[in-house]
Amino acid sequence: MVKAVPFWLRVLAGVFLAFTALLLLAPLVVVVGVSVSESQFIAFPPNGLSLRWYSQVLSSNAYLNAGWISLQIALLVTVLATLIGGAAAIAIHRRQLPFSELWATVFLSPLVLPTIIYAIGMLMFWSAAFGPVNPVVLALSHTVIALPYVVRTTLAVLSESNPYLEEAARTMGANRLQRLWFVVVPQCVPGLAAGAFFAFNISFDEAVLSLFLRGPNLTTLPVQIYGQLEFSPDPSVAAVSTIMIALTIALIVIIDRMLGLTKFASA
Repeated sequence: MVKAVPFWLRVLAGVFLAFTALLLLAPLVVVVGVSVSESQFIAFPPNGLSLRWYSQVLSSNAYLNAGWISLQIALLVTVLATLIGGAAAIAIHRRQLPFSELWATVFLSPLVLPTIIYAIGMLMFWSAAFGPVNPVVLALSHTVIALPYVVRTTLAVLSESNPYLEEAARTMGANRLQRLWFVVVPQCVPGLAAGAFFAFNISFDEAVLSLFLRGPNLTTLPVQIYGQLEFSPDPSVAAVSTIMIALTIALIVIIDRMLGLTKFASA
């Protein structure tokens, strides 16, 4: 017979959850509050409410160009990471690669490699071998650090998939490509969607790689925000950050409509 959970333990768990929620949500509340402030400086709570900083951001060529570059790179990274990571996860799961466990470790290794070390190494390697950096090298660098998330989420889904479905398709005459496209890939959709979501957000928010691999005409939105904070901080950076938060929420809503958050979270 299972004993009832002690009252003090439930209270302690509630306090812990409330404290965790406070640490997660309080910074977001501050950012949103600063973004609607009338003050010329970053201050919270805001002294009066105004949308002037949103208007300034949406009319600033620097922010718009940086945002457009970040969006293009993030979309390219999402496509590359999803295709490469999904294919790698399927091959690793089906044991069709020699040394599958070693390959799994290789694909997950960027999770433990400090980003700043990778950024310095990539800058030195690319500059010595190919010359100045460009959007392609930045997208490839973002793809490397986004791949582990696609591989991990897809492997998690595949580990719970029904192995007999593919065997049934083979029995009914489906060739290898048909089994892959009509049986295996549909089972991977929640994992691929979760990985694509993480890949997009990681690329769009990545600051360290973008800072080291930037060029005269290659400034991403996080780098633009960093520069604004360093030289002339004002509530416009909070307005940009709020827009990025809204973009993330919009992506979550879209995924909820398409897949459902329960299936997405299970990946």
